[in-house]
Amino acid sequence: MLVYLGICAVLAFLMAALAAFLAVPPAPTFGFAESHAASVALAISPAAVFHIAFAAGAMPLVFGAIIHFVPVLTRTSSPHAAIRLMPLPVQLAGIAAAAALAGSLPQWSLHAAASTTGLVALALVGWIFTRLRATLGTPHPGARWYAGALLALLLAVAVVPLLLARPEWRGALRLFHLHLNTLGFIGLAALATLPVLLPTVLGRPEPTIAARLRRDWWLAAGGALLVAAGAAVFWLLAVIGALLLAWVALRDMLAWNRAYGLGKILGDGATAPLAAATLGLALLLLLGIVHGAGLMEARPAIASYAVGFLLPLVTGALTQLLPVWRHPGADSPARRTMRQRLARGGQLRATLFLTGGGLLVLDNPAGAMLGAAAMLLFGAVLLHAVLAAAPAGPA
Repeated sequence: MLVYLGICAVLAFLMAALAAFLAVPPAPTFGFAESHAASVALAISPAAVFHIAFAAGAMPLVFGAIIHFVPVLTRTSSPHAAIRLMPLPVQLAGIAAAAALAGSLPQWSLHAAASTTGLVALALVGWIFTRLRATLGTPHPGARWYAGALLALLLAVAVVPLLLARPEWRGALRLFHLHLNTLGFIGLAALATLPVLLPTVLGRPEPTIAARLRRDWWLAAGGALLVAAGAAVFWLLAVIGALLLAWVALRDMLAWNRAYGLGKILGDGATAPLAAATLGLALLLLLGIVHGAGLMEARPAIASYAVGFLLPLVTGALTQLLPVWRHPGADSPARRTMRQRLARGGQLRATLFLTGGGLLVLDNPAGAMLGAAAMLLFGAVLLHAVLAAAPAGPA
């Protein structure tokens, strides 16, 4: 299941890149070439493109990662099959939402997709708190971050019916929905996972993780909520929230630098993209203040979020996690070989993602091309790693 979700996320990102390319109006030409170019251009909205990447790709994968990490953080047993299958209805809901926004399904499909996602998120929150109560001793504070991320998603999808029913509120509610998804759900889940995942990749503990996650929880959760509310209602609230979230991300990077040094972090093909994603998030939060002041349009900011943060986050995490999911149990040569293949070129991909995100902030289309190139590189190493891997038990 987890391997399937990882591969689906990569495919969804590549599909979103293709859809974004096809959505671009064709360059002016003459005669037959002009009419032919116009006939192949697809009228795909930016919202549909983003939902292909986010709702159909990243969201189910994050659900799967949460289900994987919570038993580890709470020192409890493996989840039941019904819990492990929860990402599937979320994936179907994400596909339906993207199709509805592209005009391929009726608008009521958005209500069904939002309801399905909200119900699954609520059920998973209940499961997390059940695991927290079952923990022997004190549970790792990262598990609470996952519950907070799911509650942010639940709040984001709860406004979808109102967003569709009240056109006069659509602008404010869309911003609230967007920021709770990107910074509340994805942001909190990422900031909970990165401090745990990066030391695991480097094979050496970082002693301040638990204390930092326990102390920064309210800063991050409050920051995400302030950004969402401020983007919809009052800009200064968003400024405060963005600064809080950026501070949490920067604290992570400072702690990693103290524990491992920049050379070791950048020298690994998995940690380089993870560090790039953290830096990209911090920079995007600060640039979001510029956008909130009306000095930058929203479209470049959204595209930059995807290329400068979401893509390095997912590819870096999959570099470490896919071998574990593909070859569960004790460490093995097959797992190490798969990880080595996935990590190949990780530093180059991290550079392309960060550079691409920076160019997109400037509304330079070359940034999208760099992001797509990095994803194609990862898709190539992923295909090689999966096809060349030895047969294994179910993931």
